[in-house]
Amino acid sequence: QLHLVESGGGLVQPGGSLRLSCAASGSTLDYYAIGWFRQAPGKEREGVSCMSSSGDSRNYADSVKGRFTISRDNAKNTMYLQMNTLKPEDTAVYYCAASHFPVTGLSEADFGSWGQGTQVTVSS
Repeated sequence: QLHLVESGGGLVQPGGSLRLSCAASGSTLDYYAIGWFRQAPGKEREGVSCMSSSGDSRNYADSVKGRFTISRDNAKNTMYLQMNTLKPEDTAVYYCAASHFPVTGLSEADFGSWGQGTQVTVSS
């Protein structure tokens, strides 16, 4: 069973950058579609970005397009979310997720494996 652990969250000023990492264990990430989701206080969890198992297809929420980049390093069994030009509204708990099946978008229901979350706070 795939086990995911996020790291890299923290406090950053508006306009700054962070890179989240998500290390996988228990199985090989190569065959999984991957995704990042976030949940802000008082709001529902929302999809941020996802990538197919082959890496050929990537989707981003409109709110992060051009600022966030999803990537994976199968040799390290790790996925990443590079976040640039951060805004206060990006403040949330960020979760990585993986699906053993192809995903077509940013739907939580498509992902069966989840990390525990890492806090990102964007504030001056």
